[in-house]
Amino acid sequence: MLLNLAAERQVLFIGGKGGVGKTSVSSAVGLHQARAGRRVLLVSTDPAHNLGHLWNRPVGDEPVLLADDGGSGVLAGVEIDPSATIERHLKQVGETLRDFMPEHLHKQVDAHLQLARQSPGTHEAAILERIAEVVELAERDYDLIVFDTAPSGHTARLLALPEIMSAWTEGLLNRRTKAERFGAAIRALDNDDDPSSSHGVNRDRRIRQVLTQRRVTFEKLRELVTNSSACSFVIVATAERVPVLESAELFHELERLGVEVGGLVVNRLSPIDHGDFLAARRAQEEVHLAKLRELLPSVAVDTLPMLPGDLVGEPAVDQLTARLS
Repeated sequence: MLLNLAAERQVLFIGGKGGVGKTSVSSAVGLHQARAGRRVLLVSTDPAHNLGHLWNRPVGDEPVLLADDGGSGVLAGVEIDPSATIERHLKQVGETLRDFMPEHLHKQVDAHLQLARQSPGTHEAAILERIAEVVELAERDYDLIVFDTAPSGHTARLLALPEIMSAWTEGLLNRRTKAERFGAAIRALDNDDDPSSSHGVNRDRRIRQVLTQRRVTFEKLRELVTNSSACSFVIVATAERVPVLESAELFHELERLGVEVGGLVVNRLSPIDHGDFLAARRAQEEVHLAKLRELLPSVAVDTLPMLPGDLVGEPAVDQLTARLS
C-alpha cells in the first residue's frame, strides 16, 4: 500500500503518535522512491528531530544529501529549525510592520513582536510558512516530498491552519479595502493634491500586496493538502491501545479537514516464533490491530515487524524498506 501510494503522489505526509516510528517509515519510503529513480526530499517538521540521528549525519534547515543511487534517484533531507524559522518569520513581519507604521510607533512594534515570540500559534504559523516555502521550492527540484511530521495533535492543528489563516488574511484584506476608501474620501475632502500625499496610497498598496501574497500562499497550500491525486497522509501506529485510539482520532480529524488518508502502517509487530513472552505480546498486538481495523475499516493497512538492533544509517533503512516491498 505505502510504496504504491508514494509512487503515485507528489507530497506524502507521514504522521501519528510520538514514538511510533514515523521517521523510520518516512526514511524507508523516501529511500525506496529514490532507488526507483525519483528525486525525493524528506522533511522533518517535528521539533524533536530524529532524521539526522537515524541517518547518522548532520541534517539542518537546508537540504542535505542522504542517499544517491548513482543515477537520477536522490534522497535529500531537511530538518525545519523551529527557532530559526520563528526568528526569520518575526524579522520579516517586523520589517513589514515598521515599513507600514509611523516611526514613533516602531518601539511598540518591537515590543509587540517580543511578546509574539512566546505567543500561542506563533510556532505553528512560522512552521506553516516554512512548509509552504519548502513545497514551492521543492516542486521545481524534486518529484516527491515526504513530510515526517510532529505528533498527532500538533500535525492536525498545523494542517488546519491554511484554511484558518487564509480566512483571517481575507478578513484583513476586506478591512484594508474599507480603510483605503475612507482614506481616499478624506484626501478628496481636503483637496490634497500634494504629491507627497501619495505616500499613504503607496503604503496601502504595499499592505495589500503583502496580504494578498500571504493569502495566495496559504490557499495554494490548502489546495495541495486537500488534492488527493497529488497529496496523501499515512498514519503510523504501533499495535497498542493508546496509539490505536489516537490514530482513529487523527483519521477523523484529517477527514474533517478534507485531507486524504491513504493508509495505515502498523510498526514494530512482535515475532510469534521467538519464545512465549514475544508470542504472548504478539497475541495482544493482534487484538489491538483488529480494533484498529474495526475503527477504520475502509483504510488499507501495512504492517512492519520489530527489527533487531538500532535503526541507524542507510543499510538499516534499506532493511526496513525491504520489509515494505
